[in-house]
Amino acid sequence: MSTFSAPKGTYDLIPPESAKYLAVREAIAAPLRNSGYGYIETPGFENVELFARGVGESTDIVTKEMYAFETKGGDRLALRPEGTASVLRAALEANLHKAGNLPVKLWYSGSYYRYERPQKGRYRHFSQVGAEAIGAEDPALDAELIILADQAYRSLGLRQFRILLNSLGDRECRPVYRAALQDFLRGLDLDEETRRRIEINPLRVLDDKRESVQKQLTGVPLLRDYLCDACKTYHEEVRELITAAGVAFEDDPKLVRGLDYYTRTTFEFVHDGLGSQSAVGGGGRYDGLSEMIGGPALPSVGWALGVDRTVLALEAEGIALDLPAPTSVFAVPLGDEARRVLFGKVTELRKVGVAADFSYGAKGLKAAMKAANRSGARYALVLGERDLAEGVVQLKDMASGEQQPVSVNEIVAELEARLG
Repeated sequence: MSTFSAPKGTYDLIPPESAKYLAVREAIAAPLRNSGYGYIETPGFENVELFARGVGESTDIVTKEMYAFETKGGDRLALRPEGTASVLRAALEANLHKAGNLPVKLWYSGSYYRYERPQKGRYRHFSQVGAEAIGAEDPALDAELIILADQAYRSLGLRQFRILLNSLGDRECRPVYRAALQDFLRGLDLDEETRRRIEINPLRVLDDKRESVQKQLTGVPLLRDYLCDACKTYHEEVRELITAAGVAFEDDPKLVRGLDYYTRTTFEFVHDGLGSQSAVGGGGRYDGLSEMIGGPALPSVGWALGVDRTVLALEAEGIALDLPAPTSVFAVPLGDEARRVLFGKVTELRKVGVAADFSYGAKGLKAAMKAANRSGARYALVLGERDLAEGVVQLKDMASGEQQPVSVNEIVAELEARLG
């Protein structure tokens, strides 16, 4: 047994469980690919300053949770704690916004890293699928992304999730609200760290999950009461478009999310079957992020959905995904010549798209058929010396147990026809 184990707060994806994660990733990505979003992949680490500027220096992600390190060359890097800043950085670096077709619509999938206290639904290494629409300010774009996420979850069979929706205003109306909120918060009994946060980013106090803080927020000023006319009109159109699409949501005036770059539309997908870690995904509009990281003004919107938490949500609802068996045909050779012939047929089957496996290691018939059973294959091919002499292979239906000889030269076509 190995003396090593996975680092604390991480996990390994191992068959057959890993097939469930792949299916979730595919389900989330499918509606994006169908809506003009192209795939992007960024490095697993970036310059620390990208996240400090973009995510926010006062956020827990940057101050407490980021894995930061210095390279031998003296560069300060960090494992990516989220995807938006990296995707926007890559889009700007490649000048995708200058190609003349805005918005630039991108989707991604990958691993992210935060130093947090490990618990169910919260890991130090986790997987997300995300989408970003860069370079356009349009309520229809915000609505599109919310609708696509809803579509993805429903395609998996999830029903017990809720969509929380809010507007965080813009540069015109948020400063007025910020001042009112700070006045209110300064009068509360809060610890020193939270008091420092009031001065840097008071909206983050609304997101504090501690009961001692939440109890004191009764009567707190709400941003919706301070929205300018433009933000009110924008938010109302987002709400109308989502409603017209038949997507249910709940207005949550205290929803702020954990990142500094959000403006206007912000939303979260929550599943009450997951306990305290109920958020399965979320996102919003981030019109000023490009300028924060040194780019031009590019109003944008996006989201990230947690693969790990989506799998937990499926388990909470008792949903078993209909996953195809990894193997459709399992070949069992008996003897050296049969081994050569069947290996060739397995290669042919794979070339025409049939999932096929082979009994490796010169197993006897009994052990090989046990392996065929464990593979989940629908059919087994058994070839012995007598079969070779007659030019046939035994085709066994693993469910019914029925077995019949089929010409060696016709077996590929026969299996193609049976498996559709």
